[in-house]
Amino acid sequence: MITVSESAKQKLIGLMREENASPDAFLRIGVESGGCSGLSYKMTFDNKITPDDKMFEDKGVKLVVDKKSFLYLVGTELQYSGGLNGKGFSFANPNANRTCSCGESFAV
Repeated sequence: MITVSESAKQKLIGLMREENASPDAFLRIGVESGGCSGLSYKMTFDNKITPDDKMFEDKGVKLVVDKKSFLYLVGTELQYSGGLNGKGFSFANPNANRTCSCGESFAV
């Protein structure tokens, strides 16, 4: 399962409104090769589910992850910080052995 912090939930709801996302839209989270640690996170709004997708809902936010990415993301919490020292989404990923200083890539 993948979870969403309260602050990430609020930001995602706001972004979906700003982008006029359709009512059936969800957040697609994935992992791809790249970044300074080897793997990087990707997030997009989507409304098409494939047979290889896993769907979750946490705090009213619908999340979809492809099977391959799920192996790297199981147990992860999506977080959001709007503070002065850093702004944006981050992933609290218990599977990551190493992360880069910006938090946008990781290794397992």
